[in-house]
Amino acid sequence: MSALIASVAVAAPVAGPFSYLVPDPLRERARVGMRLRVPFGRRSAIGYLIALEEGEGEGLKAIAEVLDEAPLFPAELVPFYRRAADYYLHPLGEVIRAALPAGLSGREDGVGILHERIFSPTELSGEPAGALQKEILGALRRRGATPLSALRETFASPHVPLGRLVELGFLVETSREVRRDPFLDVPPPADVPVQPTAEQAAALEVIDAALEGGAFTPLLLHGVTGSGKTEVYLRAIAAALSRGRRALVLVPEIALTPQLVGRFRARFGGQEKEIAVLHSGLSDGERYDAWRAIVRGGASIVIGARSAVFAPLTDLGIIVVDEEHEASYKQGEGFRYHARDLALLRGQMSGATVLLGSATPALTTYHRALTGAIGYLPLAGRVAARPLPPVELIDLREARPEGSLSETLLTALEENLASGGQSLLLLNRRGFAPFILCADCGTTFRCPNCEITLTFHQGRRLLRCHYCDYAVPPPELCPGCGGLDIRPEGAGTERLEEELSTAFPTARIARMDRDTTARKGAHQQLADRMIGREIDILLGTQMVAKGHDFAGVTLVGVIGADSTLNFPDFRSAERTFALLAQVAGRAGRGEAPGRVLIQTWSPEHYALQCAAAHDYRRFYDEEIVCRRELGYPPFGYLVNLVVSGIDPGKVGAAAAALAAGLDADCGTVEVLGPAPCPLARLRGRHRVQILLKAPDRPPLRRLLCRLPALRRKVPAGVLLAVDVDPVDML
Repeated sequence: MSALIASVAVAAPVAGPFSYLVPDPLRERARVGMRLRVPFGRRSAIGYLIALEEGEGEGLKAIAEVLDEAPLFPAELVPFYRRAADYYLHPLGEVIRAALPAGLSGREDGVGILHERIFSPTELSGEPAGALQKEILGALRRRGATPLSALRETFASPHVPLGRLVELGFLVETSREVRRDPFLDVPPPADVPVQPTAEQAAALEVIDAALEGGAFTPLLLHGVTGSGKTEVYLRAIAAALSRGRRALVLVPEIALTPQLVGRFRARFGGQEKEIAVLHSGLSDGERYDAWRAIVRGGASIVIGARSAVFAPLTDLGIIVVDEEHEASYKQGEGFRYHARDLALLRGQMSGATVLLGSATPALTTYHRALTGAIGYLPLAGRVAARPLPPVELIDLREARPEGSLSETLLTALEENLASGGQSLLLLNRRGFAPFILCADCGTTFRCPNCEITLTFHQGRRLLRCHYCDYAVPPPELCPGCGGLDIRPEGAGTERLEEELSTAFPTARIARMDRDTTARKGAHQQLADRMIGREIDILLGTQMVAKGHDFAGVTLVGVIGADSTLNFPDFRSAERTFALLAQVAGRAGRGEAPGRVLIQTWSPEHYALQCAAAHDYRRFYDEEIVCRRELGYPPFGYLVNLVVSGIDPGKVGAAAAALAAGLDADCGTVEVLGPAPCPLARLRGRHRVQILLKAPDRPPLRRLLCRLPALRRKVPAGVLLAVDVDPVDML
C-alpha cells in the first residue's frame, strides 16, 4: 500500500533533507511550509516540511507532531531556499530557520497569536443589581460590541463586573485575532506629489517595460544623493501593484526603515495595499503577525532589512534593494548570505524586476552594468536642479588641531550656527576614546576574549569591547606599574560631543550612535528632531551618513576620514569613497546650498580626491585597475574559510590539514593561507583563515564539493565557517 512520505529539513547543522512517514492521523494536517517534530537519532528535533509524495514508507520513522495550523511559507519558496543553501554551502534546515522570524525559527512554543476579548450585549432585558455592572451594561448597549481594551479606557477595573454580566446572560464574550502593528496608532504622513524629472521619467519608462514583460530584469538605478531615487521606487512599485503583483523593498539598516515606511504609507495608505514591515527592531509578536499577514496575502508591499529577502510573498513583481552597496546586507555569522545577491536570485526565480539603487554602487554591480549584464538607469542630477555641495579636504598634517576639530571646521560650525543652518558631523568611532593607557609605562587595556583594546565610555564609566560586549570599570591604578596617570587616547563620538558642548555652549547638540539609539524608537526620535529643526548639530557614527533627508543641513564635517582607509581589506578604498560620498550628500538637500569639510591625513589619496569631486566614474577607473591586477572581484571569486576554537594548537593543526587537503587538487584555485585572521582572537576563540581565490566560479565550486569530506576530519572543539563571497575579511 502506498504511503505519504514527507521530505523534512531538520533545523540543525546537518545535511539533508530526511524522509519521514506521515501517519494516517496527520495526513489531513500536514502541508508544505509547516513545522514538524520528528525523531532524530536518540532525540527529537524540529524540522520543516518541504515536500510530500506518495511512495514506499517501509522502514521510515513517522512524524511525531505537526506544530502549526497553517503553513509558515509557501511551497514555491522551497526551491529558493534550496538554491540559497547550495550556493552558500549551508544546511537547508538552518537556512529555513534563518529565514523565519524570531519565535518561529525552530522552537516548539514559538510566538502565539494575540487575541482580543470582545463583549457584546444580548437581548436579555432587565438590569443587574450592581451599580458598576449597570454602568458597563448601559455603555455596551449604546456602543454595541466593544473590545476589553476600549472598556479599560473608561472603567478602571472592568474584569469582575464583565465576568458577572456574562454569567447573568446580559453579555456574550467572543474574541478576535489582533495584529501587532508598530504603525497601528501612527497616522500616515501627507503625501507630496512631485513631477518626475526627465531622468526619473526615462528610468520609469524602462522599469514599466520590464514589468510589462514579466521576465527577470535586473537594473541598476545609479543616482547621485538627492536625485530622487525613492520617488522612482514609489512609482515603480505602483506600476507593479497595478498589474496585480507584489513588491519587496530592502533597506540596509533598520534605522532607515521608519523614514522609508513613512514615505510608503503616505503614498499607499489604503488597506487594499497594506504594508508589512520586517526587521529585528520589532518585537517577536510584531514580526510574527507581519509574517502571517504576508503568508495569507494580506500585504502587497513588504519593507525590511536584510532578512526580509525571505518574506513569504507570492506573485512577486518587483524587488527594490536600496543602497545596494552596503556591507550590512551581508550576514556575518551562521548562514552568511548576502541579501542583495539573494534578491537577484529570487527575482530570477520569480520573473521579477530587481531594482538596485545607490549613489555609490558596489564596484561589482557597476562593472556588471558597464558590461551589459544588468540594465543601467542613471540619475546624474539632483531634483529641482540643486547643486551638489562643494567639498574641501583639510590636511591634518598642516592644520594640527588641538582637539578633534580643526580651526577651519570650528569656524564653519560657528558661521553655520549664526546663519541658522544645521550641521552634521561624522566620526565613525563610538565611545569617549578608542583606548586608555598609562602615561608612565604605556600599558593599555585589552579585551580578555578578543585581544583588542577596550573602548572607554565615559558616561557609563566603562571599558567595553564592541565585539563581545565584555565590560569592566576603568582601573584607578595601572596594573603594570601602579601609576595614577591613566589617560583616554583618541576621540570617539562621546568625546566629540563634549568638545562641541564646550565650544558651542548654547547650541542644541545630539549624538546618533549605537549607544544613543539602542532603545526602540530612539533613532526615529532623533531623526524627527532634526527634521523639526530642534537640533543644531547632529554628530554620530556612519549611521548619520545613510539615507537621511534633512533639508536643513547646510554643513557636513567628517572627522576621521582615514579610519576605514587603513583596514586590512582590499575593499577599504571602496568603503571609504562610499562613506564620504554618502555623508557629503546629506548637505544642501533643501533650498539653501551646502558645504562639506573632510579632515584627513591622506588628502592625496584617490578615494578622497574622487569623493571630494563627486566623481564615481573616476574612482571606479582608478580602483578597477588594482582589482584586475590582483584578481579580486569583479575579476575573481572568493571563499573565506575560518577555522576557530579555544585551543590554538588544535586550530592551527586543523587549518593546516584543511589547507593541505584543498591544495592537493586545487586546479586554477589559489589556496592562500592558513594565516591568522586580522582579529586573531574573537569572543574567546582563536581564528585562522584560508582564502580561496579563482578567476572563474566553476573550479571554485568543484573544490568546495570536497569540503564535506574534509569537514568530517575537523576535530571536536574546532569549528569551520564557510563564507562564500566574503565582504568583511576581519
